[in-house]
Amino acid sequence: MANPIFSSLPTTIFEEMSGLARSLGAINLGQGFPDDPGPQAIRAHAADAILNGYNQYPPMAGLPELRHAVAAHYVRTQGLDLDAMSEVTITSGATEALAAAFFALIEAGDEVIVFQPVYDAYLPLIRRAGGVPKLVSLQPPHWRLDRATLEAAFTARTRFVVLNNPNNPTGTVLPDQDLALLAELCVAHDVIAICDEVWEQVVFTGARHRPLIAYPGMRERCVKIGSAGKMFGLTGWKVGFLCAAPALTHSLARAHQFLTFTTPPNLQTAVAWGLETGEAWFRQMPIDLERSRDRLTQGLRREGFAALVSQGTYFLNVDLAASGVVESDRDFCMRAVRDAGVAAIPVSALYEEDPVTSILRLCFSKRDATLDAGVAALARARELSLTSPAR
Repeated sequence: MANPIFSSLPTTIFEEMSGLARSLGAINLGQGFPDDPGPQAIRAHAADAILNGYNQYPPMAGLPELRHAVAAHYVRTQGLDLDAMSEVTITSGATEALAAAFFALIEAGDEVIVFQPVYDAYLPLIRRAGGVPKLVSLQPPHWRLDRATLEAAFTARTRFVVLNNPNNPTGTVLPDQDLALLAELCVAHDVIAICDEVWEQVVFTGARHRPLIAYPGMRERCVKIGSAGKMFGLTGWKVGFLCAAPALTHSLARAHQFLTFTTPPNLQTAVAWGLETGEAWFRQMPIDLERSRDRLTQGLRREGFAALVSQGTYFLNVDLAASGVVESDRDFCMRAVRDAGVAAIPVSALYEEDPVTSILRLCFSKRDATLDAGVAALARARELSLTSPAR
């Protein structure tokens, strides 16, 4: 008999909207992937590694050269002092890293604090590991942590908290005071934080990413997860990083070995090279994305949309209610893709309970022509919504 935790799950909203975009020939501003193929030099390095390098099983925890490159990258960019061989594990993407963390650490009945809106993989994986999600809702437009709400969420049964920062779908980068509050409560309640920080390199002017593991008391109680796919705009590569103190890493690696065991060695080689030589990329990439963010934001505002501030990631959000749209986000998304030819993500799909139903997520890691066509299509969808009855 199929396990009900997974067999009852619907298709993810990302696959649903991307599938509609493909079948209808619509512009896809929904799923978060760039239009361009990624940095040519790192792709060339991967191709050479496939043709001339090692293509058999690499070490389970990852190639030593990549583990050292990850540790060195975090020293340079975040001031973290990680031991490459005892505190870094390479995974087949960040979602596998999340699964390894949940399966390795959660025991039946453990309460896990999760923030809504939530990346769709978290809840089914937590439940499959035996955990009990405790949902905490963040509110637009600022999506900040609130002391009273957060203190109320921690109980005697709380063992873990899952943090996504910079955050998908909100595009926020949590400020120091919010992270310090979360660290304070984790220490006070002896809770481990599992930190999905895959967007850590995609942060814009005026915001700063600081990893939770750097806060007082968090070095031994934090699992930090990164993604080469997000760092280099190569979302299909699925090369992730699990970073944690040795005692945690021992358990994480044991879970990883029975999930994917390892990750393609040629991609690991290329990522190691990219981390070691990528200073110019890491400097220019967020500048280019910020320009795309601004282009989409300005276009939307010219058309009467209320675009919220995006501090990082590939995403910005639109407040439909403030834009004069009375339809729910999901109804508007279906109208937009079917009648106007543009796919977006209704943020309500990323809530399990008490959803906010007026926020639309858009991806701006696209070419200018794609963004401009997307704005025009969204304007048509808004006009249809204002002149036609809600479906």
